[in-house]
Amino acid sequence: MVGSEEVVMSHAYSNGLIQSTNGSSVEEKVDELRRIFGKADGDPLRIVGVGAGAWGSVFVAMLQDAYGNLRKKVQIRIWRRAGRDVDKATAEHLFEVINSREDVLRRLIRRCAYLKYVEARLGDRTLHADEILKDGFCSNMIDTPLCPLKVVTNLQEAVWDADIVINGLPSTETRDVFQEISRYWKERITVPVIISLAKGIEAELGPEPRIVTPTQMINKATGIPIENILYLGGPNIASEIYNREYANARICGAEKWRKALARFLRQPHFIVWDNGDLVTHEVMGGLKNVYAIGAGMVAALTNESATSKSVYFAHCTSEMIFITHLLAEGPEKLAGPLLADTYVTLLKGRNAWYGQKLAKGEINLEMGDSIKGKGMIQGVSAVKAFYELLSQSSLNVFHPDENKHVAPVELCPLLKTLYKILIMREVSSEAILQALRDETMNDPRDRIEIAQSHAIYRPSLLGQ
Repeated sequence: MVGSEEVVMSHAYSNGLIQSTNGSSVEEKVDELRRIFGKADGDPLRIVGVGAGAWGSVFVAMLQDAYGNLRKKVQIRIWRRAGRDVDKATAEHLFEVINSREDVLRRLIRRCAYLKYVEARLGDRTLHADEILKDGFCSNMIDTPLCPLKVVTNLQEAVWDADIVINGLPSTETRDVFQEISRYWKERITVPVIISLAKGIEAELGPEPRIVTPTQMINKATGIPIENILYLGGPNIASEIYNREYANARICGAEKWRKALARFLRQPHFIVWDNGDLVTHEVMGGLKNVYAIGAGMVAALTNESATSKSVYFAHCTSEMIFITHLLAEGPEKLAGPLLADTYVTLLKGRNAWYGQKLAKGEINLEMGDSIKGKGMIQGVSAVKAFYELLSQSSLNVFHPDENKHVAPVELCPLLKTLYKILIMREVSSEAILQALRDETMNDPRDRIEIAQSHAIYRPSLLGQ
């Protein structure tokens, strides 16, 4: 088939190792989902991941681990663009990773795939990102080998008959790719289900200011009903989850799909709950990336001071709560997986890493927000979107201390500072500490009380 690479698998894998699974319970979960989709015998449930960043690749690999041995009932594939070269330094590092893992080495030799990595190490061959993904290596996460995957580089072939599409794209790419996908779905009779992993937002300032989330982008681009589009988020560091660190997540959206999908996605080390508040979870998914950059700066500038980081955490979470009350009438409380997702992203994630490196001078803003080996730093575009949106005077809220109406961003000093650092480039990273140590800074609780005690909900922000 054009643009695809087959991976023949007779067992489920974990980091290249055959794992035993409870066949009956796993098969029951597949059968339940097949019944809901109305699949006939001999017609496999088709799942495709779109986008092969770290989390998108890990998510599909976990499904392959769990269900890859049920090939007659479920088919799992992943799409990524063809042609991206793997540079020599990465090829050399990849060769070291392969040779440090006996299980991976044996797997590649068994699949007659080892020689190309030797040739790449010697500089005699150029590897491609889609090529190594077939063998279980994500170019953004070389140190964590995955199971072999079926990789498709032709988008039409990947999605035209998919029952479930996993959106593993950055929010900045979601709209364009799904607009292309919509062309391939014009003749479809059945409606697919889409699970979005994207964490980021865009802002539209006219004719009325509004926020645009990835699920909204997909809905607008494809015409797929919003009840068939769900969001999955939680405290998930991709490499740790694939190495079976215990984690949990929530899948949010319409009850019709979320409960069965939560059961299907749940694994012993990856617990998935379901929740109906799509808006709060998806917005928080974008917001946490904003404040994670600042968290990384604070960590670097204070030599990992636990006190400074905890002060920052208190203020940034109060700003996040304030912002979600603008967007939802009764938003989900910042607790459980929602709070944990924020915590782990501030503690350890690519956006926090980016903030640390900026503060240390090891990278600079001229390098852009797509960093080699890390992928897209989505917090940068989210800072711009949230700041511009919350600066609109049409959204003014009452400030009890000043006894007047102000733009919402005036109640978010950390967001304002990050905008000055990252977008306007008016001040250095040290400005985040100055904002944190401002003697006029109110108790974080005051901001939360404004959100909870005043009618600040703006339905128009989500186009409602």
